[in-house]
Amino acid sequence: MSILVVGISHNTAPVTLLERVALDAEGVHKLVTDVVGNEHVTEATVIATCNRLEIYTEVDRFHGSVEGLSRLLVERAGEGVEGMFPHLYVHYDDGAVSHLFQVAAGLDSMAVGEGQILGQTREALRLGQELGTVGPALNSLFQQALRVGKRTRAETDIDRAAPTLVTAALEQAMPEGVAGARVVVVGAGAMAGLATSTVSRLGAASVTVVNRTLAKAERLAAEYAATAAPLSELTDRIADADLLITCAGATGTLVTPAMVTRPLSIVDLALPRDVDHAVADLPGVTLIGLEELATALHGTEAGQEVAAVRRIVTQEVAAFLSARRQASVTPTVVALRTMATSVVDAEMARLDNRLPDLEGRARAEVLQAVRRVADKLLHEPTVRVRELANEQGAVSYERALAELFALDPDAVDAVTRSVVPEEDA
Repeated sequence: MSILVVGISHNTAPVTLLERVALDAEGVHKLVTDVVGNEHVTEATVIATCNRLEIYTEVDRFHGSVEGLSRLLVERAGEGVEGMFPHLYVHYDDGAVSHLFQVAAGLDSMAVGEGQILGQTREALRLGQELGTVGPALNSLFQQALRVGKRTRAETDIDRAAPTLVTAALEQAMPEGVAGARVVVVGAGAMAGLATSTVSRLGAASVTVVNRTLAKAERLAAEYAATAAPLSELTDRIADADLLITCAGATGTLVTPAMVTRPLSIVDLALPRDVDHAVADLPGVTLIGLEELATALHGTEAGQEVAAVRRIVTQEVAAFLSARRQASVTPTVVALRTMATSVVDAEMARLDNRLPDLEGRARAEVLQAVRRVADKLLHEPTVRVRELANEQGAVSYERALAELFALDPDAVDAVTRSVVPEEDA
């Protein structure tokens, strides 16, 4: 079994294409269900954000699974195969581990180092656990990715050195600063919460949270002493605003040119976009969307902090792969030692039949001697097979060990299945 990732992101596709694969919560659930319907997939979950959609799986075959998973993304985009495939990327086994660790650490984000991706990675794990599609392989991988993400932020200043999407967008939309501005935030999800928190911290004169479900807007507004309003009042709220931040990602356009009647700075962080791009042509209007933001952020990695994060990720990938390779031989080693114990027990039973008078201390000494012989004979092979498991190459040493000692494949599989997944980090 191996880990396979098939995805599309801001690194490989334009915003117009990312919009077409953007999924709501129900869509993500449906995608995970469709993925595990592939005959070669044993585990699956999905990371879905405003600028990436990635399928993570454990598979028993590369070609059949990568073709099937790629087509699932093509279908959701409504794009021809030839037009979509160049924008997809595939990471397999060791490469998949490295990719997820980089994602969780923020190295693959549009705003390098941003912290929101850690929560989105955690959500992908939670979703897979809830749907029962995450098993030992993906559970272990995602748990470690979350630890890597936490470690990079604890040991470096990457989250402070690199801007979040919100702060980077604000710098582009309002270079003079947000202090004293009247701000309207559309949406009540995680990104809207980050936007509301950021503009409040930066000294906005007033903040209004507008959302289709008023109760959600009221909950978010209450956290930051802001005002809540229903979506039906959006036009009126825009008329009094200096800055509009949209994060709803609704189906269809929420802000049209007719709704903007005065100079206004607009940040559209939604996917699909909330703001009709024609708004950017209005006099006095500045519109920063994800496409403009990607251009502005290109090449702004935070130097030394990013280098430090890359070193940590490299260390963690090497440690995880080493531990995984060693763990792969554990079922074979356990099965071998179990077989040796059975042989000792069988020989002692034969000895009892042949020497019925052998009992007490004498029998215990014989049993100890036989066990020591078995342990010493097995010690070097089992130590070496763990060491050799760390070496790259085509040789499967655990398989060779199983063949040499004629181990029962069912016994090895039984040990493998007994591995209990770790608790959520």
